[in-house]
Formats: sequence, structure tokens, C-alpha cells
Amino acid sequence: MVSQITGAFVRALLVLVLIATPSLMLPSVPADTTQIVALVALFAAALTFFEYASTYPGLVEFRDAPPFNRVRFLSLFVTVLLLSTIVRGQTMPTTLTDFIEALGNKLGGVIDVPYSPVRLVVLMLPEDMSLRHLILVRTAAGLSYLISLTTLIVFVITMRVIGWPNRMGSFNVWINLPTFDPTTGGDVVERLERDARFNIALGFLLPFLIPAAVKVASIAFQPVTLESPQTLIWTMTAWAFLPASLLMRGIAMGRIAGMIAEKRRQNSLAAEAELLPA
Repeated sequence: MVSQITGAFVRALLVLVLIATPSLMLPSVPADTTQIVALVALFAAALTFFEYASTYPGLVEFRDAPPFNRVRFLSLFVTVLLLSTIVRGQTMPTTLTDFIEALGNKLGGVIDVPYSPVRLVVLMLPEDMSLRHLILVRTAAGLSYLISLTTLIVFVITMRVIGWPNRMGSFNVWINLPTFDPTTGGDVVERLERDARFNIALGFLLPFLIPAAVKVASIAFQPVTLESPQTLIWTMTAWAFLPASLLMRGIAMGRIAGMIAEKRRQNSLAAEAELLPA
């Protein structure tokens, strides 16, 4: 119980640091913004603490199936940290900020090909936007998108190497998939496979759909400029992280469906082996 409380406290502290990172790194943050960020960070930290300190499931999926959430958190933290460093370098440049910005600019230029997600992000900005800001947005988009792709690769490799989630023993669907009810809606394997395909398809399409939706919405509403530093950081982070998270969820649910189908096959073979010829 003590180790569970300690782990929940550490996770809550990490979530608080994650949300507060842009405000701590960026210079001249307005007082109102700091107060709002502090409130959101405390709320998210409290939610994380009570989620992991509780024995019963809540909202967080794959809570007892590491390293799923650890990989996602690390990806999110690295994205926020690097983007905050790049934005900080616009007003307080250092050798580190210049290096990360040059690396991101190079990556953004490589990924910025016709019909790519990075190109769509650049095209969703207003036409009168300055060249410097366009390059900054492309740099942030390219870096965050590369981190999301790396996250997927790391998760798939980790899943194969450690045999996730078999190494944990029995997989508790109630704890790790609190929003999934296995008692309704037909066969569990078919539902898991259907949800896996939906999450993978949505995760693949979302980087293309979000810029297109923003561009269409800008016709009727005020165009999105991403000139605010915190808006740029969190928008680019969400744009890259949400699709990667959906893809990871789809891959994980497909893996669980395969485990259940394999277990059923083994039980069926064992039952047939116990039958004696008449």
C-alpha cells in the first residue's frame, strides 16, 4: 500500500512538472496565464494521484500494464520540453536552443513534402503570416511529429522484446480498460479487433484531418495564427501526441485480442486432448 501511494505521488508530481514546464521556461509569462496553468497542473496532479492510489479502475487505461503509459508520458514530456526550448530561444537564445532549433528546422524541411502532415500544418496558417513564424511553426511541427513516430517505434519494439503484456501474468481487462465492458456487445475478440482498427485508422488520419478542419473553420472564424508561445507549444504537442496515442491504443487492443484468441485456441485443444476415443 505504501509503495502504491508513493508511486501515485511521484506520478502526480511528474504530471505537475509536465504541465508547468512551458510557463517555467518561457520568459515574460503573464500572471493570469501562470495562475491558470497552476490550477490546471494541480487538478491534473490530483486526478493522477487518486487514479493510481485507488485499487479500483477510473479513467486511465492500461494503468497496470507498464510501460504503455510510461512511453506515452515520456513522449509527451520530451515534446513539450523541446518545443519550450525552441520557443525560449526566440527571445533568449543559447547554444542549446540554437542547436535544437537547427535540428528541428532540418527535420521540418525533410518532412515538409507535398501532402505531408507538416505541410498541411504550414498551409493552415494565414497567408499574411511572416516567414520567420512559418519556419518556427514548421520546426515545431517537424520535431513533434518525429517524436511521435519514434514513440510508436519504441513501443512496438518494447512490446515485441518484453512480450507485453504477457510478462505481467494475467491481464485484468477491468483495471486496464475501464471504459470497455466485455459483457455487452457480442464477442470480446471481435469488439477489441474492431476498436483496434478504428483507433489505428483514426490515429493515422488525425494529423491530416486536424489542419484541414482548422483551415475550414478559419473561413467562418478568426484564423489560427499560433503566435502565442504557449498556444504554439500545446497545439503542436496535441497535434502530434493524440494520433500517436490512438495508434498505440489500437496496437495494444489488437495485441490483447490476439492473446484472448490464442488462449481460447489453447483451451480448445486441451479440451479435445482430454477426450478419449469411444
